[in-house]
Amino acid sequence: MFAIRNTLHFCNISPIRHLSTIPFSSDFIFRQLFDATSSTYTYLLADTTTREAVLIDPVFEHAGRDAQLCKDLNLNLKYAMNTHMHADHITGTGVLKKLTKCKSVISKASGADADVHVNETDVVTFGRHKLQIFATPGHTNGCITYYSPEQGIAFTGDTLLIRGCGRTDFQEGNSEMLYHNVHKKIFTLPPATQLYPAHDYKGLTSTTVDEEKRLNPRLTKSLQEFVKIMDNLNLPYPKMIDKAVPANKVCGVFELSPQ
Repeated sequence: MFAIRNTLHFCNISPIRHLSTIPFSSDFIFRQLFDATSSTYTYLLADTTTREAVLIDPVFEHAGRDAQLCKDLNLNLKYAMNTHMHADHITGTGVLKKLTKCKSVISKASGADADVHVNETDVVTFGRHKLQIFATPGHTNGCITYYSPEQGIAFTGDTLLIRGCGRTDFQEGNSEMLYHNVHKKIFTLPPATQLYPAHDYKGLTSTTVDEEKRLNPRLTKSLQEFVKIMDNLNLPYPKMIDKAVPANKVCGVFELSPQ
């Protein structure tokens, strides 16, 4: 990471904001993986000393890839974790449990089966590393955000996307709840905190708290304006929802095999 110094200003161009991001500690592994079909990001985090690892938001079709990556890096997958019960893809958690003997993690409020149900006061540990949990419902009742203060990163699921947010017109969606949770729990994190969403549809990989507070076209509006925007998105019904939600209620374990 680097900082931009002594920025020159010509033709009344606004100064470039530069924030000091926290470099990852030397004993921390981070990998960002992608599923092109659903535009889903999966995140692999690990402790280099104990070799314990966690996967956030794995995808069913890539469970073999993710398990192999853990093997290649000599990692022991401790948890396969979801930020919420997805409607646009089937989680890879169930297959990963079979392949790696890991445990599944999801919020208790999601209503989905898991080995470990978490709430806002809980902390997920792998090696010496910790992920704090924020309850950030609004897209679904069970949405949570995982946050590492030490690494300066947060995984926001579908609650907060890059220049966007999760839809609120199905699966217990609530626009006011989403707005308040983003502003009170995510936007109050340090401005340089790097945010990693569950999806991106434009090829962007991450953002920061500062960027979204200034540039998010929806969440920079007033609550009333935000609700109006969300009420008029007129999005199509999710193609995978009728298959994904029932499967994800049981951690993706059903009579199918990943490709």
